[in-house]
Formats: sequence, structure tokens, C-alpha cells
Amino acid sequence: MGQQKEPTTYEKQLVALGRVLQTLREEESVDVLIETTLNYLQDEFDYSLIWIGLYDRLEHRLFGKGGVMPNGDSSFLRQRFVLSPGDLLEQVVIQQRPVGVPDLREETRAGEWRKAAQKFNIQGTMLFPIRYKDRCFGVSLLGSTLWGVSPRSDEKARLSMIFGGLAAALYQIEADWQRQQTKRPEQPLLTLLSKLRQLPTLGQRLEAMVEETHQFIGPSRTNIYWFERERRYFWRRISNRQKTAGFSDANQIASGITVQEISGFYQALAADQLVSIGEAHSSLKADTTSRLMQQIKARSLLAAPILFQNELMGFLAVEGNEARIWEEEEKSYVRGAAQLIALTAPLEEMEEIIQQTRLDQALTAEITHAIYSDEDWKSTLKNCADKLCQRLRAERFLVLLYDKDQEKFEICYQSQPANRRPATTPLNMLNDVDWQMLERSTEAVGIENLEEDLKLMAWQDVFLEIGVRSLLMCSTSIGHPLEGLVVICHEATRTWSRPEREILRVVSQQIGLILHQWQLQRQTEQQQKISQTIQWGLTTIQQTYQPDRLERSALQHIAQILQVPFAMMVTWLPGRRGGRIVAPVMANSQFMLNTEIVVPVQTDTLVQWALQADGLLPLTVDDLTAETRQWLSGSGIGQVLVIALRTAPEHEPTGIVIVADERSRHWPERHLNALGTLVSQLAWSRRNLLLTDSLKAQRESLERLNWYKQRRIEELYRSLNLTLKRLSELSTQKDPLVGTRLQQNLRQMGDALNTVGQLIKDEPWRLRAYYETVPLATLLKRSLERVDYLIKQRQLWSQVHNNEGNLTIAGDITKIEAILYELLVTACYRCQPSGRIDIWCRTLEERWLELSITDNGVIEPRLVAELQTGRSVDLLAPSTLDQPPGLHLLVCQSLIKQMGGEFNLYKLEDGRVLSRLVIPLAAATPTDKTYANRGNTTGFF
Repeated sequence: MGQQKEPTTYEKQLVALGRVLQTLREEESVDVLIETTLNYLQDEFDYSLIWIGLYDRLEHRLFGKGGVMPNGDSSFLRQRFVLSPGDLLEQVVIQQRPVGVPDLREETRAGEWRKAAQKFNIQGTMLFPIRYKDRCFGVSLLGSTLWGVSPRSDEKARLSMIFGGLAAALYQIEADWQRQQTKRPEQPLLTLLSKLRQLPTLGQRLEAMVEETHQFIGPSRTNIYWFERERRYFWRRISNRQKTAGFSDANQIASGITVQEISGFYQALAADQLVSIGEAHSSLKADTTSRLMQQIKARSLLAAPILFQNELMGFLAVEGNEARIWEEEEKSYVRGAAQLIALTAPLEEMEEIIQQTRLDQALTAEITHAIYSDEDWKSTLKNCADKLCQRLRAERFLVLLYDKDQEKFEICYQSQPANRRPATTPLNMLNDVDWQMLERSTEAVGIENLEEDLKLMAWQDVFLEIGVRSLLMCSTSIGHPLEGLVVICHEATRTWSRPEREILRVVSQQIGLILHQWQLQRQTEQQQKISQTIQWGLTTIQQTYQPDRLERSALQHIAQILQVPFAMMVTWLPGRRGGRIVAPVMANSQFMLNTEIVVPVQTDTLVQWALQADGLLPLTVDDLTAETRQWLSGSGIGQVLVIALRTAPEHEPTGIVIVADERSRHWPERHLNALGTLVSQLAWSRRNLLLTDSLKAQRESLERLNWYKQRRIEELYRSLNLTLKRLSELSTQKDPLVGTRLQQNLRQMGDALNTVGQLIKDEPWRLRAYYETVPLATLLKRSLERVDYLIKQRQLWSQVHNNEGNLTIAGDITKIEAILYELLVTACYRCQPSGRIDIWCRTLEERWLELSITDNGVIEPRLVAELQTGRSVDLLAPSTLDQPPGLHLLVCQSLIKQMGGEFNLYKLEDGRVLSRLVIPLAAATPTDKTYANRGNTTGFF
């Protein structure tokens, strides 16, 4: 045997290529295909950067599937790259041709890849499209650390085969997936045909069609609407929601649609057209589409006409709550199903004839009358009771309605002979065995001898007491949860035949419709009343801006909605141990309590139970501890509902709401929901008000502090600057009194610094009130000295009138002086050059001094009005008080009000502006003096 020849490099490359291509042909997993391709590129080619990204046609982007990075970190390779016009990657995807880049670091169209290339020194790069049959499935990027590197001819051939094989495999996977997703309407239609042959009645066939259609298409609802020719309207005959939804849920969509409202829709159906309404598409006009979708309460619709001998009998509708694009297979199935209904519909006449022969025509005609008021409803049931008792030879007729709130049966109607006593209402809850028997039975249940039968043990005493010995009863909602019962009673034992059972079954279903209508109307009225009251209460709560009024108003609305004689709140601030009783509503003396008691929040059992409960906590008075009864002491309290004022899990509860009533009180679900809604809104509104008031107070306090410190700093600057000028002048003089004057100026500087030191020490974050006294003349002199430079600068006239020199001002003199200075500065800036400022002094009641500053300046009327009324309730509304000078004047007004004084701004009839300041006096012996000066006020004191 000859020695075997070692395979060449070329042969090895072909073998590796063949293995990879075979794997690409046989594999069905995208991830395995990508991994196989990446491994081959890494093993057979010397590239520092290898990356494969698949193309998302809908989003027009590439999402990375992996590769090789110089640093081994693959997180960047799995990012998503959005393609933009002009990008290098988009060029490869659109043109589907390889692109070479000599240096990726310098390629401006490379986007994020340029940054990666700069980071890892990637230069020569090739980008290959992964394409098959003119469709691009992705892009591969191969990068080298050498400049301008490009693959050789044999390498390009191998790369082309690899990427072509990968694209072909991806194409096959996508085609297989699309074939699996395509719906085929033939099979469900054939299944439906075989099922229809085994169903005896039209109603059962229609239910089967609705069920199969709903299962195949998967909409939100599937309905069959029947056309009433005489009244020209469509009524919903069969719905897939009938077996699963309650009566109120089924009535959320329209049960009848008149032709007048949707004439375009009717014309399309009569012309044997399929109506398709989906996402951004409708086969009808816009106005018809809008009215139709409002009627059926849907956002997408497929409706196929049911036509027999060119007469429209109705339509099959599949409805969606969300916008939807209907597929052609779905349209074909709906049209086919509608045609099957048209073929089976003529059998309905035969079924109606058979049914009419089994029923009492006069009886059913009376019961099927629609009622619109209590009188109509009672009249219908009376006619029904008379005819049914006559037909079945019975004495009593009862209609029982189950009350979920009370868990009892209410006798909503009963009929008996004039000489017989009526049954007492309500009837107690049935045991589980009797309940299940009545709920699962598909026909009327008869009891031949009530004394010997074990059925209805909970009601035996009631019926035996009024002389009932046998009875026949049937649920008003066969096949659904038990809602009501129709009961026929006889005073002697007897056997109930099947025709009698069937008659009562039919009658009870008709009465069930009446009960549904009556109960729905009653629930609607109750719910509407509660909803209106809740809306009124929520609106009142949201429009109340004071916590006390909010709490009082909320408790009044809670008591009104729940119809309770007692409602109260216990509130506290986070961290406090004691809570206070707030705004209790107490209807009578049996629910009175002492509102002055402090509730121990940390130790009271009821408070802690409420804080630990998740929502409402119902209790009886027997559950309350002796400690709680010390403050919740009303003698009439029997039932209690308590709920915490909780806004968010991370927020501390700040109170509890308690409502109470007598022991016999039952809490309906609608009342509990209403209470939860109001308390939740109350908790948020109350928290927002408290936070707003707190932040508003902090803001005003900081505004006052900032203004005060700013004015003190200005005064310090003025004083130090003046002293420095004097010291500078003394340094050039040779007067023997220079030393004394120097000491005097140094002492003045020390005094100024001491006042600032006291400010820093005593008022770092909050103003303090001081009590001092100063002569009025001194106060005016110091204030006018501070504005002297401004008066001279603007060439203003200033004059003081009626200065009572021996008056003494009492209070926080530093702040009063700053306020007076603020008013004078504002007046100076307000005046035109060469204007006039007058200061008027007048005592009020020997305890107060009125300082009035008048000027002939111009002022915004809105500032005068807002300074008198204060900021708007809406804190976000723009105001002249949000910035100087309005803000500074508001601060002055607030400070002087804290001292017991007043400050107001007026616009006089002669056009002048009046700043009126009322400050306290220590003593007053007024004398009249007048000081006048133009441009200089320092010489008048």
C-alpha cells in the first residue's frame, strides 16, 4: 500500500467549507446558523473584528447576533443599530453589494463602528450583505488591524458561498414560519358542517357557529344579529358572551341597532358586501363607520351578510376592542360561515311552530311585554300570576330575587287569595345543597310534599306556616348563576307533570328578562345616584383649599353617600404620638363623642389595625377594645368601617377615617367602593394641601429672611463705606482732635459689626422679634439718610409733615426701619426725575402712628390690587408679587402684620401713590412740625 498523501491547505479549506454548508442546509435554528457561521469565519480567516447583524425590515435596523472583538467583550456586538440615510450599513442593506473601507477609523459614515474602530485600531474592513433572492437578511462586518486589507479572490468566493448559504437558510426558516402562521378556513368550516348535522334546533346551530367562528378568528366578541323587518332594526340574537358574562356585562354593547342610524352599513349588507373595519381602513364612509363603532363599542369589525333568496336576514359579526388588520383568510371564513347560517335559517319557522304548540300562547304573550315603569312591571306579573295559577291549579305565585349584599332572597312580587296571609320577606339563605340543585337544574324542580321532603329546609317553616304543602320552582337564569326564582305553591300535596314543569320553565325565563330589566334599572339608578354624589364630592374636595374645610366637607359627603349617622377622622402628624378628632358628623345623641380627647396613636388598637389593614376594615362594636371605647364612646355604634388615610407605600399615614352605624347595618359593595374612592381622594388632597401650606410658609419665611438680611447688609455696606471715607479724610489732617475722631469712627465701625454679628448669631434661618424703642425723629432721620443718595441722584423733592418729635416708636426697630427704607426706595424709583415725595405723620388712638408716604410716580394697578388681596389661590398663576418690587412690598406687609401693624398701597384720585404704614407707639404727645428739603434731608433733625 502506498503512503497516503497529506492534504493540501486548499483541500482542507474545501472540506471545512463543505461541512459548514451542509450544516447551513440542515439546521433550522437561527442561533445555531449564526454560531456556525461565526465559528467558520473565526477559524478560516484572520480578522480581528467579526460581526453579524440581522436586518429588521419593519423597524429598519440591524440587531447584532454576536461575533469576535479584540478585547473579547461581545456586549457591543449584540446592540441594535438604527439605519439612517447615508449610513454605511444602510448602503450595504439597500444596494446588497459588498463594500470595502480602507480605514474604518476615518469613515464618517460608520457611526458607532467608527468609535469602536478607533478604540480597537480596526482599519481595513469589508462589509458583506447576507442576501437571498434580492432580499437582504443581514450584514457581516470583517475588520483587520492593517490598512486597506481586502480578501483575495478565493476568500471572496468562500465568503460569498457562506453568506449565501446562511441567507438561504434564513429565507427557508422565515417561509416555513409564515406557512405555519397562515390560517386555513377550510378545515374549521368542514368541522362546522359535520357538527351542524347533529344539532336539532336552529338556536344550537347558531351557537355552534358563533363558538367555532370565535375560536378560529379570536376576536373580542362574536355575535349574530338578526334583522327585524317591520321595525327595521338589527337585534343581537346569539353572542359568545352569553355563557360567560353576566347580564350587565352583556348589555355593555348595543343589543339593537336601527337601520336609520347606519343606513350605509345596511346598504352594504343588502348588496352582499363584506364590511371590513380595521386599523386605518374601513369599507364604509367615515360618518357611518363612527356611528356603527359607537353602537357596538368596538374598534375593529368584520361583518358578513346573511342573505337567503336575496333577502337580508341578519349578519355575522366579529368585533375587536383594539384596532386590527383583518387577514384575507379571516374574511373568507366569515363569509363562508354567514352563508352556512343562511342555509340553515329557514328551519327556524318549523321550530317556532313546534314550540308554539307546547306553550300557552296567551300566557307567553302577556309575559313578553316590555315594561318601562313599576306599574307596567307589576301589571305584567299580575297577569302572569293569574293565568299561571289558573293553568296549574295553584293558589300562590311568588317571584324571588337574590340580594347579594344581604345574602337573602327578597320577595319582589307575590300573589295569593284574598283570605290568605302573604309570605314574610326576606327569606333566609339556602344551604349549599339546595343552592347547587336549583342552579344546576335545567328544568323546574317540584316538591310533592313539603313536610316529608328534605329540600328547602331553610324555607320549610315559612311555607308551612302559610299553608303551603307542595310547590314547583324554577330559576330565572337556567345555565347561569342563580339570580331569582319563580315559585308556584299549592295547599295540598300533588305531583307535578312534565308539561307543567316545561310551562314554568318557559315562563320563568321570560320573567327572568323582566327581572333583569328591573334589577338593571334599579342598579343603574342606585349607581347613578352614587356616581353623581361621588363626582360631586370629588369636585368639592378638589376645589377646597383649606385642610379644615376639606376634612369637614369630605366627612359630610361620606356620611351622605353611605347613609350613616356617624363619620369622623383621627389625624396626626408623622412622628406624633397623639391624634386629634377632626370634624365629626354625628346625627343624634347616640353617636356623640368628646372631640377634645387626644387619641394615643401608637398604642390604640383600632388605629393600629387600620394602619396594618390593606384597605377597608369592617368591625363590630364587640371587636373594639376598652381603650378605643374611651374615645369612640357612642352608645348607638354597632358596626364600624375604618380605613387609613394612605397615599403611597413610601408615605406615612396621617390619619384614619371611621364611619359607624347600628348593629343591623349591612355594607353593600357599592358603598364600600364609594368610601374607598372618596377616602383615597381625601388622603391625596389633604396631603397636597398640607404640603402646599408648609412649603408656602417656608417660602414666605425665607423670603422675609432674605429681604431682611439683604437690607441689613446694604446698611452695613453704607455705614462702613461712610466711616472709611471719614477715616481717609482724618489721615490727611493734623488736627489734635484727630485721635478722638478716629476712636469715634472706629467705635461706629465696631457697633455696625456687632449688629451684624448679632444677626448672624440670632437669626441664621429664622427671624426673631425684638422689642426696642426709638424716637420718631431719629427713625425718620436714619431712614432719610439711607435714601439721601437716591433723592439727590433723581433730583427729588422730599418733605416731612406733622412730625411729632416727642413720639417714641416701640417694637422691632431694626425691621421697622428696614420697612420704612424699603417704602422710601420704592417711592424714589417710582417717581420721575424732579418728582416729589411727602411723608405724613398722624397718631391713631394714642397707641399707633400712621406714616403715609405719597409720591407722584407711576404704579401698575394690578400690583395695588394684589397687594390688598394677596396672592392668587392658584400658586402657579403669574403675579406681580412674585418679583420685586411687589415681592419686597409683600414681605414688608407680612412683617408689619406680625408686629400688629398695617401696610397698604393705594392709588389716590389725584394720581398720587399712597404708601400707608401703621406702627406701634410707646408714648405719644403730638406736636406739629414740618420739614422740607429738596435734594437734601440730613439737616432737618
